[in-house]
Amino acid sequence: MNTLNLFGLFAILFMLLCYCMEARSPRWTLGFAFGCLLSSAYGFLQGAWPFGAVELLWTGIALHRWRQAVARQHGEAAGAGITDRDAAQA
Repeated sequence: MNTLNLFGLFAILFMLLCYCMEARSPRWTLGFAFGCLLSSAYGFLQGAWPFGAVELLWTGIALHRWRQAVARQHGEAAGAGITDRDAAQA
């Protein structure tokens, strides 16, 4: 097994770990995006450009999901300070 294959193995395993842990925190979704980017680099370096292109697309999708999760998390944190009395006055 050469260095490029080890890099690809690491990238795929890291991506899989982050995917399995995504529900725990938006950080894992960001990690998944990074894993997709690593997998894309592996695909292009290996010469399998369709794989590299698809993983690059998944990187964009994962970053979008990460932004949504962070916004949702901040929205929940901001809404947590509102009491029923405050909501009734609004």
